[in-house]
Amino acid sequence: MIQGMMAKKIGMSQFIMKTGMMVPITVLEVGPCTVTQIRTKDKDGYEAVQLGFDKTSKGKKKTTKKEKSNKVAVFRYKREVSAESIEGIEIGQHFGVELFSAGEKVNVIGTSKGKGFQGVVRRHGFGGQQRTHGQSDRLRAPGSIGMGTTPGRVFKGKKMPGHMGNRRVTVKNLEVISVEGDKNLMYIKGAIPGAPTGLVVVCKRIQRKAKV
Repeated sequence: MIQGMMAKKIGMSQFIMKTGMMVPITVLEVGPCTVTQIRTKDKDGYEAVQLGFDKTSKGKKKTTKKEKSNKVAVFRYKREVSAESIEGIEIGQHFGVELFSAGEKVNVIGTSKGKGFQGVVRRHGFGGQQRTHGQSDRLRAPGSIGMGTTPGRVFKGKKMPGHMGNRRVTVKNLEVISVEGDKNLMYIKGAIPGAPTGLVVVCKRIQRKAKV
């Protein structure tokens, strides 16, 4: 069985638990995803399944020879996900939100919102400097970034102003609150990276065996 699926972020809302507690949730449209390719150890050196999500018209996207031979629809997104076993999985097979169940923990991978070029105060949480003793323009400055003599350079990895956001982010151990199979909707407790209508990948949490 495959270990993950692609989904579209709908937005955030609230959910009232049976205990009466109100929790924030993120609504996802999970699948349906279609198997477009199967990776095998004999041919590719590893086992995985390529999934297609969000069908698009063939006129807007060129079809490859493999897509024509497989006779599958053209999809806007394609991603590879791991699988416990590829036995019984065929090209053209569909997977829905039923792959997940309420109460289990999942990991969500997405692209965070782009914030553009930002200074150290917003990007790294610097406190800035005091506006005193004639320093009126040092409030959001980073301060000293290196030594004037030995070694006389700025070290790699120094927290500096720069591009913020728009990067791959993984949020782990999120709880699935509810699943609606007829609408392909899944409610996850908490927030996930990305803007509404953005693409995310929902993966089952890997249970690692404890070393004896």
